[in-house]
Amino acid sequence: MADTSVSLSILEEEEKKSLEAREFGFWVYLMSDAVIFALLFATYVVLSGNSAAGPTSRELFDLGHTAGETALLLLSSLTFGVATIAMGQGHAGRVVQWLILTLLLGLGFIAMEVWEFSSMTRQGAGPGTSGFLSAFFTLIGTHGLHVTLGAVGICVMIGQVLVKGLTLPVRSRMMRLGLFWHFLDIVWIGIFSVVYLPGVM
Repeated sequence: MADTSVSLSILEEEEKKSLEAREFGFWVYLMSDAVIFALLFATYVVLSGNSAAGPTSRELFDLGHTAGETALLLLSSLTFGVATIAMGQGHAGRVVQWLILTLLLGLGFIAMEVWEFSSMTRQGAGPGTSGFLSAFFTLIGTHGLHVTLGAVGICVMIGQVLVKGLTLPVRSRMMRLGLFWHFLDIVWIGIFSVVYLPGVM
């Protein structure tokens, strides 16, 4: 009996070390992602004035629409935070409920972004029109792709909580997914401040 408990303790310790290594690796990934976005921001700033006699940001950007996108994404970060609190309290059902709400808000954001892209393209302002639009579509599209991957991750997380419960590996994955989701919020605030606000002023 003592040997069994010792073996279980060793397995739990090894699992914790493995999860810690994954969490460290995830931080490294986030930092590399931050570098990618920094490069995309720099490219946009350099090319933002190169409209090639085509439509400019003031003609294309709708600050009300962007404010709606911002509200959805910030609310989704809040609901994810509440899901994390519920996880800490051990309420798997509440975790799932708040994750579903987070997912719906994220999908709403993606839908608004797709609508914005299609609307601009219909106006003849596609990514190939000018350097400004190429940089814009690349930066916003990369962020949108990340949000889409995050939404897929939330779907997977909902399934894991329902099937496996709030086990240690599930909690670790949830924390990593939360870091990723909140990181996307920070990037979007940068986009709103660097791309959209100066673009309409």
